[in-house]
Amino acid sequence: MSPRYASWLSALLSVIAGSSDTIGYLGLHGLFTAQITGNLVILAAHITTGNPAISALLLALPVFMLVLLATSVLTTVLQHRHIPTLQPLLALQLLLLIGFEVLCATAGSPFDLKAPRGVLAGMFGVAAMAVQSALVQTSLSGTPATLVMTTNVTNFVLALGQWIFPLRAGVRQEAHRKAMRLLPVIVGFTLGCGLGAAAEDAYGLRALALPTALALLALLMGLRVLGRE
Repeated sequence: MSPRYASWLSALLSVIAGSSDTIGYLGLHGLFTAQITGNLVILAAHITTGNPAISALLLALPVFMLVLLATSVLTTVLQHRHIPTLQPLLALQLLLLIGFEVLCATAGSPFDLKAPRGVLAGMFGVAAMAVQSALVQTSLSGTPATLVMTTNVTNFVLALGQWIFPLRAGVRQEAHRKAMRLLPVIVGFTLGCGLGAAAEDAYGLRALALPTALALLALLMGLRVLGRE
């Protein structure tokens, strides 16, 4: 896969992460599907308030870790059999997002995250983002993380500083290359957050059709890569 195509695909994945995270946060009583550290912070803040999202928040971290482990095993098996890993992982993410959307759309209104169906729906969203986190590390190695932007923003600003005030020859070019590698996923995640917020405000949890449709597009892009190989 060409670096430019990988950059486009990782940017699209960051839009998926940003939109699903924002829709989940707004529609599922503060549950983040992509930012596990955010769930830990919210859990600590809500333990004393009786927030209905507590069960899902408690499960988010172990579910994320278990899905990461399962995805790692699947990736190892595929690699051992000399099967490309990108397309199967994109397909798995799409299936999980479809499950997330269907469970949320059919759960009734208002959405009850305390009910087993509500918790299951949230865990489908968390699982989808865990698969995306794994596939970026294993199938799109060399591209920035697409789920959490803290490290990306930090590295982008540091690279920007090195570009503005280079200390030695060649630093400016390397800083520019690094910044341009990070910028698409930062913009993509930000765009996804904005689109997700607007869609959830207009359509409620039916807005999950947005990241699901984008995941289908990502799979089609992955299949196009496979067809070229």
